[in-house]
Amino acid sequence: MTIHDIHPALLADMQTKKIDIELTLDILDRCNSGLYDATTKIHPAGVPRIDGSSVIDVRDRRQGNFICKVREHEARAHLERHDLSLAEDMPTISEAGERWILCDAPKLEKIGRSILPRCGFGVLNGGSATSYVDLKKNRAVDAALFSSLEPLFERYAGQCRDMPKGLTPAYLNPDGSPGASFLELKMRRRLLEYCRAGGSLEGFMPLFQMTSAGNHATLLEAYRSMQDSVFLRNLAVHTDPAARTSWRSGVQPLIAAYTHSSEGMPKRIFDHAYGRENTTLALPGGHGQCFMALAETFSSMFAEGCRYAMISNVDNIGAVPDALELGILALTGKPAGFDFAVRTPVDLKGGILVTLADGSRTIVDIGPAIDMAEVHRLEQEGATILFNCATGIFDLEWLVPRLDWIARSLPVRFSDQNKDAGLYSQAEQVTWEVVSLLPDFVAFAVHKNERFLAAKMLAEMLLTSGFGLDDERVPSMLRETGAALHEGQTRVLRDIYSLQLINGRWMPRELHAPAPRA
Repeated sequence: MTIHDIHPALLADMQTKKIDIELTLDILDRCNSGLYDATTKIHPAGVPRIDGSSVIDVRDRRQGNFICKVREHEARAHLERHDLSLAEDMPTISEAGERWILCDAPKLEKIGRSILPRCGFGVLNGGSATSYVDLKKNRAVDAALFSSLEPLFERYAGQCRDMPKGLTPAYLNPDGSPGASFLELKMRRRLLEYCRAGGSLEGFMPLFQMTSAGNHATLLEAYRSMQDSVFLRNLAVHTDPAARTSWRSGVQPLIAAYTHSSEGMPKRIFDHAYGRENTTLALPGGHGQCFMALAETFSSMFAEGCRYAMISNVDNIGAVPDALELGILALTGKPAGFDFAVRTPVDLKGGILVTLADGSRTIVDIGPAIDMAEVHRLEQEGATILFNCATGIFDLEWLVPRLDWIARSLPVRFSDQNKDAGLYSQAEQVTWEVVSLLPDFVAFAVHKNERFLAAKMLAEMLLTSGFGLDDERVPSMLRETGAALHEGQTRVLRDIYSLQLINGRWMPRELHAPAPRA
C-alpha cells in the first residue's frame, strides 16, 4: 500500500493529526507480508520465585537484614567503574573458597546516594489520556465501583480528555479538588533530592522524557507555566527557574490505528473512528519506541557523565530513583533492574514476569502478549504473579552502544481494542520486553502501594485517592485493594514528595516550615 492508495479525506485527516504516514504504511506492509506472524502470544512455563538472587526482595530495609551478597573481587571491580571503593566494614563470608560481601539496606543506600546525582530521571509521556478516560474501559474495572465514582468521573473526564496524561491530576485531594499533576510531582522529587545533596542543579539528575508529535508542544508550554508552580517555586530558589522545569526530549512519532482482527486480513488503516467516515485515530506505537526516540538523549547524557537512566510511565507517582536499587546495580554490575509487585485485581493492563521453557525470564504484556485467562490459570495453580511496575534503571555504558539493535529487535504486537471510538487494533512495541534482550537483569520485589501507584484509568486514580471506599456496593476485595493503595498514596505524598494535608488539601511542606530535606 502506498500513500496514493489512501482516500484523500483520510489522508487529510492523518496529516491534520500529525500521523507519520510513512511509518504507518511501513508497519502495515510488514504486517500484511507476514513479517510479524512470528510475534505470537506467549505461553509461559511458570513464574520466578523471590529467591534473593534473580529476584531480590528490597521491601525490608532494616539494618542488618542482608538482602544480597556479591563476590568481593567483583564488587570492588564494579565500584571502580564509578570511582568508588568498597567500605572496609562490609561484612564478609567465605563459601567454596571465595569471599562474598553481605549487603544490608543502609550500606547499599550509601553507595547509591553517591551515584544518584548521575542518574537521569525520565518518563514516558506517550500520547493523550484517551484510554484513561475511556468510558468502556473504566466501566470494565467494576460496574459497582464505576457507579460509585461516576459523579467524580464525569467531573474530571472532560478536563483530562485529549490532554497529555502527565498534565492531568495525579490524585484528588480529600476535599475533591485536583492535586498536583504527575509531571509536577516528578519535578518536585528531583528538586527535593537536590536540596538534600546541594551543589549545582545543572547536570544533577537530568530530567528526560519521551513525548509524541501530538503532545510535545503542549508539554513544553506547560513547563514554562509551571516555573511558578506552588509545588516547585520554593525549592532550589537560587537557581534559574527554567532549570527547575527543563526536560530533555525525544519525540515519538504517531501512527494510525488499524482494522480490528474481526475484519480479517489484509489489515487496513482504521477509517471510521467514532462512526465518522475517513477518520482515524492518532496513536503512539507503544512505549517500546523509547529506545529509538530517546537514543540521542541517552547518548548525550552518557557523554556528559550520567551513568544510569531510570525510566517509568508518567502515571506512576511511586516511581522515583531509589538509592538502594542503584547501590545493588553498582555492586552487581548488572545492566538493568526492574521493579515488580504482587498483582492485584485492578492490574488489568501492563506486564508480568514469567519464565520460559528454556529457563529464561521475560516480561509479557497482558493483552498484546499474554491473555488474561492465562494469567488467571497461573494464579489458580498457586503462582504468585509479579506485576511489572513499569520502572527500569539502565546502565548507560551497556545501553548506549546497543540502542539501534534494541529498537530493531523489540517485537511489534497488534492488540484489538473496543473503545468509544469503535473496534480497531493498535500496533505497539512494549518497553519492558527489552528484558528478553538483556544478558541478565535484577528483578526488585517491591511494595505495590509504595512503588506502583499507577493510574491506567481514571477510576483507578479516584479509588487510590480514597473515593468509593465506603460504598458497600463495591466488592470488598476492591475496597480492600483501594484502601491499601490509598494508604500507600498518603505515605508517598507525605514522605516522598514532602506534602502535608491542610484543610483537606495536600500542600508543600515548605510553605509552613523551612525548606524540606528529602
